Amino acid sequence: MTDDLLSRPPVHALLADGTTVRIRAVERGDHDQLQGLYEEMSSENLRLRFFAASRRSAKLAADRACAPPRQGYRALLAERAGQVIGLAEYETGEDAGTAEISIAVADGLHHRGVGTLLIEHLVSAARAEGVTTFTADALSENSEVLRLFSDLGLSMSRSFDGPEVRCTITLTEDDTYLTAVEARGRAADVASLEPLLRPRTVAVIGAGRKPGSVGRAVLHHLRTGGFTGRLFAVNPAATSLLGVPCHPSVAALPQTPDLAVVAVPAAAIPATAEECGKAGVRALLVVTAGLDRAQARALREACRAHGMRLVGPNCLGISHTDPAVRLDATFAAGHPSPGTAGVAVQSGGVGIALLDGLSRLGIGVSSFASLGDKYDVSGNDMLQWWESDGRTDLALLHLESFGNPRAFSRTARRVTRRMPVLTVDAGRTEAGRRAAASHTAAAATPTMTRRALFTQAGVTATGSVGELLETAALLHSQPLPKGFRVAILTNAGGAGVLAADACVEAGLLLPAFTPELVDDLLAVLPCGASVGNPVDATAAVTEEQLGDAVERVLRHGGIDAVLLALVPTAVAAATGDDLIRALTDAPGPRPKPVVAVRLEQDLPVRLLPATGGGTVPSYAEPQAAARALTHAAHRAAWLARPAGTVPHLDGIDTSRAHDIVETFLSVHPDGGWLDPRTCADLMSCYGIPQIPWAWAETEDAAVLAADRLRGPDGRVVMKAHWPGLVHKSEQRAVHLDLQGDSQVRAAFRDFETRFGDLLTGVVVQPLAPRGTELFAGVVQDEVFGPLVLFGLGGTATEVLGDHAARLAPLTDHDVHDLITAPRCAPLLFGARGSGPVDLERLERLLLGLSRMAADLPQLAEADFNPVLATSAGVSVLDARVRLLPRRPQDPYLRRLR
Repeated sequence: MTDDLLSRPPVHALLADGTTVRIRAVERGDHDQLQGLYEEMSSENLRLRFFAASRRSAKLAADRACAPPRQGYRALLAERAGQVIGLAEYETGEDAGTAEISIAVADGLHHRGVGTLLIEHLVSAARAEGVTTFTADALSENSEVLRLFSDLGLSMSRSFDGPEVRCTITLTEDDTYLTAVEARGRAADVASLEPLLRPRTVAVIGAGRKPGSVGRAVLHHLRTGGFTGRLFAVNPAATSLLGVPCHPSVAALPQTPDLAVVAVPAAAIPATAEECGKAGVRALLVVTAGLDRAQARALREACRAHGMRLVGPNCLGISHTDPAVRLDATFAAGHPSPGTAGVAVQSGGVGIALLDGLSRLGIGVSSFASLGDKYDVSGNDMLQWWESDGRTDLALLHLESFGNPRAFSRTARRVTRRMPVLTVDAGRTEAGRRAAASHTAAAATPTMTRRALFTQAGVTATGSVGELLETAALLHSQPLPKGFRVAILTNAGGAGVLAADACVEAGLLLPAFTPELVDDLLAVLPCGASVGNPVDATAAVTEEQLGDAVERVLRHGGIDAVLLALVPTAVAAATGDDLIRALTDAPGPRPKPVVAVRLEQDLPVRLLPATGGGTVPSYAEPQAAARALTHAAHRAAWLARPAGTVPHLDGIDTSRAHDIVETFLSVHPDGGWLDPRTCADLMSCYGIPQIPWAWAETEDAAVLAADRLRGPDGRVVMKAHWPGLVHKSEQRAVHLDLQGDSQVRAAFRDFETRFGDLLTGVVVQPLAPRGTELFAGVVQDEVFGPLVLFGLGGTATEVLGDHAARLAPLTDHDVHDLITAPRCAPLLFGARGSGPVDLERLERLLLGLSRMAADLPQLAEADFNPVLATSAGVSVLDARVRLLPRRPQDPYLRRLR
């Protein structure tokens, strides 16, 4: 083992049955346990592991694993409750890129995923050390280990030599491998949540005898909610509470609870968690708030040491409305209505609002989790639960922070193809981010980064809880529109105008009707009706006339959705309630979405029962209806597009890039900005084109460079450089349009005079041709990973802020969206007669930047501004790259928070 591996902190992860194990590097003090691991194996398992049944092999194997650290050797073990249950190791030979591996799992723990989990962690460690291939020898009869290798999701080949088989495993982290890891993680995660959301026994610890305590409220909800399992209370001062048997301690309970709800004071949390762990409790729900740092750490450590999943602390609780469980472990005002929406929030107040809104709409809740400070169970866990529970068809999230955004993104991309995933984009302003950070003790999340995550994952991001419920109502009740084209029908011209404004402002289209549709509508509507879009059917319209008009519009191929804007009048025999039956009296479900706007409606949104089954959403404001339709159209467009792939790039030299980074950081251990030559070397590793340039440290060298680089017009550009120079324009560190040697010399002397000893040299470039100036860059977010930005460049880039962003690595769809999202995008496609720029090379530049960011965690930020785009090509005119000494992190490695 090397010191680097030993310095990696231990992590906890889930086995296939949902139990928790600890993965860590082997230490010298593990010798006796490792020897015992082998000595307790059956003779048959020893023979399969060592090709012989010798008991002497146990000591030799332990000696090998616990020997002093040595180059090219890695050993990881899995332990549960302090007991070693598995070991995985590899060692390189003459070829540092190839390592031989071995795996051992304790007898009685096979088929639990111990070996697979260890191999996954070993693969991650090997990749970080530059190992690209594993080899392993096994007896051909050892079907278990051969199946383990083949099921990893990695490319594997076998060669046979008598009774032995040699396996060669390529450690390429492609989508096949990540999908296999995800599938294993999902199964383990769901299994670990069973005692939390489907417990057979629940104990409430801290339920008081006096009304008003949180623990007593939770106990009351569990009892009155009809929990189907056994229910206990823990209180040393009572024998019964609310008709529930009470016991003095967890140890005194007649049956070990699957779930313990903890509502004791913060100071008692560590001891209570430890008591629960020792008793064998499998899940904790901690509603207590106000834990200090030491109490929080002790709670986490107790949960990890004893393998308990944890919701909270500082939360409202959890509910699961399955009739087989009927678990309501919350202190909300009432019980949630059963239904099909899964809800996960961090804020208890938001949770109450969503529970009430979903119950009022009739959508109801399948399961609910108030995650609070989110020490363990996260939105990612709940998404995987809803994906597997067979009841949930709509997922609603209100998350103020993300623990593992890249894992969340992959999960959300998969889940949202099966059901809508909606969220509130909380913390969009600086004040909001500060509030989120203080409320959840989580780092603030930049708005652009969050939106990039939601967009790429197909998550529907709304601006408020109200908008979330408005959109959920439509997605729950109506089919998705095939596009953004909406027809508006109204019985009052003013209402139609309001609806039209709202639709256009929301990004919807109001296409003109064909002559055939106009004739059809005039044939059924009252005299005086105006058949444009909107259709003003006048106050004289009847229910039957309006219904006929709606059906004719729905049959029109150029319309994707219908919005009916109604106001009550005393002109026609039909009332407003009669007219709404034009939407609700359809004989069956319609193939396109229909929504109503009733300006007199008292509630923001209702779901009206339809005669043929289902419901129709009715909104009090046209803006709400338009927003919901837009969200639905965007979801339909996302679903219609195939999943993107990360394109293969030729000419990438990752090995040289790593060497450049390591060399720079060896000289600058605290990191810093690369000098122009090192920056250019790094960019060349990823095929990122730069305009020709030369480095000069003297006046004469600058003249020679200018003579060599001058274009047809004879003009050059000179840029000053010194370490840490960021904004050249603000420092007046750029001279343009230099002609002749005398101007080059004068420019160099000006830099020397003004910057003195700061100046380390100059960059000389030919004057660039005319073109579109763009900006491309990357920021390495501490939580989300690398974020690629693109937009309008030049000196005004920060002022105008015309940028779009996507998280790396970019897929082919992401890079297309990145180019088309900024307001300046029409310039790239030939607006104003300028002709399109070289889009293929622009995409290649962004993909190269994405690959650089994904390959190099040390890349803190890169700034290419301007990037000159013309029809003849794309080149970077000015580049800045900053490195920091960071270790690579595997965002997809299975581990608990």
